[in-house]
Parts: sequence; structure tokens; C-alpha cells
Amino acid sequence: MEWIGILILVLSFVTLLVLGVPVAWSLGLSSFFTLIITVAALPSATTIAQRLATGLDSFSLLAIPFFVLAGEIMNKGGIANRLIDFAKGLTGRLPGGLLYVNVIASMLFGAIAGSAAAAASALGSILGKRMDEEGYPKTLGAAVNITSSTTGLIIPPSNVLIIYSLASGGVSIAALFVAGYLPGILLGLVLMACAAIFIKKNNLPAGERVTLSFLGKSFWRAVPSLFLLFVVIGGIVAGVFTATEASAIAVVYTLVLSFAYRELKWSELPGILVRSSETTAVVLLLIGTSMSMSWVMSAEDIPQKISEFMLNVSDNKWVILILINIILLIVGVFMDITPAVLIFTPIFLPVVTKVGVDPVHFGIMMVVNLCIGLCTPPVGSLLFVGVSIAKISLTQVIKPLLPFFLAMIIALALIMLFPEITLFLPRLFDLL
Repeated sequence: MEWIGILILVLSFVTLLVLGVPVAWSLGLSSFFTLIITVAALPSATTIAQRLATGLDSFSLLAIPFFVLAGEIMNKGGIANRLIDFAKGLTGRLPGGLLYVNVIASMLFGAIAGSAAAAASALGSILGKRMDEEGYPKTLGAAVNITSSTTGLIIPPSNVLIIYSLASGGVSIAALFVAGYLPGILLGLVLMACAAIFIKKNNLPAGERVTLSFLGKSFWRAVPSLFLLFVVIGGIVAGVFTATEASAIAVVYTLVLSFAYRELKWSELPGILVRSSETTAVVLLLIGTSMSMSWVMSAEDIPQKISEFMLNVSDNKWVILILINIILLIVGVFMDITPAVLIFTPIFLPVVTKVGVDPVHFGIMMVVNLCIGLCTPPVGSLLFVGVSIAKISLTQVIKPLLPFFLAMIIALALIMLFPEITLFLPRLFDLL
């Protein structure tokens, strides 16, 4: 009988998802069904509603709508073009250089906008035409664009890391942001190494010769955009402002920059605000219902039961981490990253901390793992953005994506096996 709560929660949630009920509603309803085992229906519904509201009552969550808005402004404000030119100056001359440009530009765009979907959309639209003109296989370009855009969720600022901080019960956002740099760069380098194999196999052309003058000019044009990195992350690490205050500063800075570039019109602002509001509403509803589920799980002692079960299987740190990573890889195929982080952080974090894993290390590892699911069918949001921009079918891109999945898993394994990749910078800045 002690496992009846877990059984009802899992079965009701999976059933609702299979029936096509939106994830946020599935989370709330399955929590309600689990709670009415022990509490009457009306108090159960009231409790779920209260927990939903309480879950959103967090000052740090204000950073999410601001960073979403900043990302939308950047996508329209000409920043992507300048980052692509700078990346082209660094690697465009190499054979197949546009693939490297895509990866580097994704890392830079993600480090400023913090949005994987925005990076996939903006860079795919701009670089896709150039790749077509130079004879790149469309499916290869789409595969690189889809997978490289995930670096924006690891390299700060990242809304997913803010959500992990909330779900973990208060892991430092500053520490998570700083910890994301080296793993994000590692993921980008591994994807570039994978792209190099395809470049040699397809004998892709080299780009135009890049002069020092072009490199200097492209860097100078990108400096105002790159400076946002120092403003946002530098201010947080130095303790000048919080992550929430930094997100508001990012909106003001990007708005001023976009108008200075003369690529954003006043008439476009209402559309930007509407899209940002829609994205924010979806994310915050997911957070609220996920926090309701987390409370129900705690009330039913579900995390403790799963923790005991896993520790009975093995108390070896590496066995536990491998087991959790396998579970998360499967979860990521069927669930978006936001609800996955909110649901599984309270379950797995107590387990890994008992075997000596740092919460910051686990958070980065978890996000890298679930980023793989964003590129896989049937619910991979980046996969659908990438094929839509490239104007190809889903079946066409699956085969070239497989080696990049393997590359991402290799990066995940390195991050898991070598915690210092994640923890070196937070320790250097005395954030742990």
C-alpha cells in the first residue's frame, strides 16, 4: 500500500499525456488524483490551487519573463547577424566553415539571449540560405543547427538553470550560471569535432579568405552585444545585482542596442511583447503545476521511497549517476525540459547528495542530459524548429542527427566523470 501514491501519480500522469492533455494540466490533475486518496475532493482541489500559487510566489522567477523578453528583442534587433559575422571571421575560411560558424554563433547567441529556440530560428534562417548556395547538404546543416542551439540552455543566462535553482530548494543561481560556461563550451567543441567528420566525408568547400581587417571589423561590430555578457554575469558574480535585476537590465540594454542598430521598429514592439507573454505564461503555468506535484510527492514520501529504493540497488556514486542519466535520457524523449527539471529534481537530488555529488554539478549534468531530448522525436521542440526553418521532413534529418546525439552523450559522460569541468569556475569565484 505504501507505493499506491506513486502508482496513481505515474499512471494518471502518463494516461493524461497519452490522451493529449497539455503537460501543465496533466501535472495538476495527476497531483489532484493522488491527493484525494487521503483527503476529500474539495480540500484536495483547494490545496493544489494554493500550492500552484505558492510555487509562483518567488522573486527569482521574475527573471524568466525578463530574459524571455530580452531574447525576443535580440532575435529582431540585428544581434544574430553581427554574431554570425564574428563567428565567420574566426572559422569561415576552413573547409565546411559554415558548420563551425553555426556552432560558435549558437554559443554566442545563447550566451546573450539564453534561448535555444531563438538561436535555432535566427541562425537557421540566416545561415541556411548561405549553406544552400555553397552546396551544403540541407539535412547536415539542420542537424548542426538543432544540436548546437542547445548550448544556449547551458551557457548563461539560462531560464532552465533558474528553474533548477527553484526546484532544488535554493541552489545558488550565480554558481549555476558560472558553472555552465565550461560544460557549454565543451559541448560546442564536441559538436564541432563531429561536424569535422562530416565535412571531410562530404568534401565540403572552404569559405572566402578572411582578412584581418574583416575579423577586426566583425569583432568591433559584435562588441556591444558581447558586452552584455560582462554586464549580466559580471554583475551577478560581483554581487552588484541579483539574477532578477540582471534580467531587467538585459531588457533595457538589448532594447537600446536594437534601436541603435536601427533594426528594430517601434511598430514591432507589441508583437514582441505578445510573444514574450505567451512563452512566459506557458512556462509559469508549468512551474506552478509542477510545484503542486512536488508538494504532493513530498506529502506522500515519494522522493524518500525512490531514494531508498535506488540506494538499495547500489550505494556507488557512479552506478547511481549512470542509472539516473539513463532514466533522464528516456524521460527527455517524451517530456520537455522544463517539467522534467521540476519533477525529477526533487526526486533525484536527495539521492545524489547522499552519495556525495555536488548539487551544482548535478544541475548542469541534468540540463545537458535533458537538452538531448529537445532534439529527439516525438516532442523535441528544437527538432521541429530546425526542420521547419530548413524546410525538410523529420525523417530526412534523423539519420544525420544520430552521430550528433552520440557526440552530446560523450560530452554528458565527460561532464559526469569529471566534476571539475563544472565546479572549477564556481570555486575560482568562491561561489561554492
